[in-house]
Amino acid sequence: MKRKMSVLLIAVMIVALLSACVKNSNAKPSGSSDPKSEAASGKDVLTIATTAEQGTIDPAVTMDNSAWKLTYPAYERLVEYDGGSTKVKPGLAKEWKVSKDGKTWTFTLNEGHKFADGTAVNADAVKKSFERLRKIGKGPSEVFSVISNIKAENPTTVIFTLKENFPPFISTLAANYGSIVNPKVMDHEQNGDLGQNYLATATMGSGPYKLAKWKKGEYVRLDQNKYASKKPSFKKVYFKIVADPSAQRLQLEKGEIDIAEGIPVDQINAVKKIENAKLLQEPSLLVEYVYVNSTKGNKALKNKKVRQALSYAVDYDKLIDAVQQGYGTKMRGPIPKGLWGHDDQAKQYTYDKDKAKALLKEAGASNLSLDLLYSDNKTWWETEALTIQSNLKDIGVKVNLKKVAYATSREMMDKGEFDLALGMWSPDFGDPYAFMNYWYDSKNFGLAGNRAFYKNDAVDQKLRKAATLNDAKQREKLYQEAQNTVIDDAPYILLYQKDFLMPISKGVKGFVYNPMLESMYNLADMSK
Repeated sequence: MKRKMSVLLIAVMIVALLSACVKNSNAKPSGSSDPKSEAASGKDVLTIATTAEQGTIDPAVTMDNSAWKLTYPAYERLVEYDGGSTKVKPGLAKEWKVSKDGKTWTFTLNEGHKFADGTAVNADAVKKSFERLRKIGKGPSEVFSVISNIKAENPTTVIFTLKENFPPFISTLAANYGSIVNPKVMDHEQNGDLGQNYLATATMGSGPYKLAKWKKGEYVRLDQNKYASKKPSFKKVYFKIVADPSAQRLQLEKGEIDIAEGIPVDQINAVKKIENAKLLQEPSLLVEYVYVNSTKGNKALKNKKVRQALSYAVDYDKLIDAVQQGYGTKMRGPIPKGLWGHDDQAKQYTYDKDKAKALLKEAGASNLSLDLLYSDNKTWWETEALTIQSNLKDIGVKVNLKKVAYATSREMMDKGEFDLALGMWSPDFGDPYAFMNYWYDSKNFGLAGNRAFYKNDAVDQKLRKAATLNDAKQREKLYQEAQNTVIDDAPYILLYQKDFLMPISKGVKGFVYNPMLESMYNLADMSK
């Protein structure tokens, strides 16, 4: 009996071994999931080096450009930006019309668009996607709070009814938070979270790509959505975490990566010498600033004179040279140059150490000690933090540097757990609303935009009125009046507009920079 069992066991083992051999003969090579090997292997893989791990990538939650680079190609929107322009063109919607009072928007959808699981994108999916976003009520929901009703009239017609006229509405639909999510996300709901936990690390869209693998601390891989309306050239796109800028530069030179996002300006001249790479440079609307927590931070920051003193204490010209090697422009007001509503005559804080000291004395703020929060997300923030620390030390303010992980910094900013914090911002749509209403309206505290936790009732009133007017001149007048007030109140230290610089392999073609889509790529149009 034992002998029979032994023979039987050997037979089973042989069958199993043969079966394994057959399976292995059809398996993909082990290197197929390695971005290093695939980047150099051919024209159907693109590898982009980033500096830090992403946070949640749920379009209904995130307000982070670092996450949007993953979500933008994984979803479609009713309208899309037209190349490098701030104007929009048809996307999921082939046409639309708006009522005379500006409150009713009717969109007719293109047929044939499908989510990555093969189900059709229809009016009901559009309706449910926006309803989910509004129910979640996180940062992106604010801009769509103007919606009073959404109706799927038939499979190809969806109607939005607004509470009031909102001129920027069509542009907001092109932003990442206008992404249409598959209604089947509700199959992944946990404890009433509307699928937030699932979509934090997954995608459910109809864009040209879908998230295929996320290896924490190493890379994220996007694969083609086989049901996409437009088939992209790249079969796979890697976002590879390479924290060391020098390592990014060397990998670009070796052809291990195609795009380097984290090379600081002090290495730009070295990049220019790389034979197989080139440097793209464009004017941008990306701004760098310091959040001055005027409500939840150090009590001294509630005093306007203290906040003004901080703005006078920064040596802006030297900071731009030290941090960006001159690849930046000093800001004049919160609306950046290049966007309508910018005021060339707005007050601009200049470096004035004596005035800063005098303001602190008037405010009775002596022996002031402030924490400056920043993260590992941007390579230049270390230098920027040290420069600001030195500037404020010169006026008698002690600055304690608090460097934390990127995800941690986002949580702390949302809760207001800081005195000062380094930040950057780029508009989601080409309208002053994207700066003024987000930054200064008191209903947007935290990651929604108002990260200074600033509140001024008169400013709130002007901003909200400006958002409802059709007359651009009237809107501009209100925004400039509000600008004058907020510049004087100084809830932010407005540092500079940063030039867009991107080292990229000469073999990569088709990339188009759009200032509305900072840190995002038109992957479906790119190739090698």
